[in-house]
Amino acid sequence: MNAVDILRNELLAELAIGIRSMEGLLKKVQEEDWEYKPSDNMRSLKELAQHIISIPEVDLHLWLEKDQETIEKLEAKYNNMESANVMIEGMNKGFKDYKDYMLSLSEEDFLTKKTKPFYLEKAEVQAHWLVEEVSHLFHHRGQFFNYMKQLGYEVNMFDLYV
Repeated sequence: MNAVDILRNELLAELAIGIRSMEGLLKKVQEEDWEYKPSDNMRSLKELAQHIISIPEVDLHLWLEKDQETIEKLEAKYNNMESANVMIEGMNKGFKDYKDYMLSLSEEDFLTKKTKPFYLEKAEVQAHWLVEEVSHLFHHRGQFFNYMKQLGYEVNMFDLYV
């Protein structure tokens, strides 16, 4: 195994931790708490969950340069997922597809193939998009964790690294 494969696998393993820990957090949410919103200008717990679970599939399609209409349809699919179990299933399928794509890339494509989401002016290499994916998921997982803390859930750092 070469250095590129090692780095790609490490990033995918970190992303898998984020996915598994989100699954655990989602399973803890009580039905009456889904509408919790820390502030009027923030997402509800359910809206945040729906965004997080969509990240792998939606971002994959962004990196594949799908158009805005396609992305909006994908987001709508996730916004209609109501129960934690359905959300978990959708998130895991999206992660599998994302991981399969990243692992399908040759070393050269991973390091040099540039793509540009419809909303950006500058293209980036696939390695950049994998780093972006980890950052994006973990940013919102941290928000979700804080919402749960504010609601009084018994969550701690061990819930984040399973």
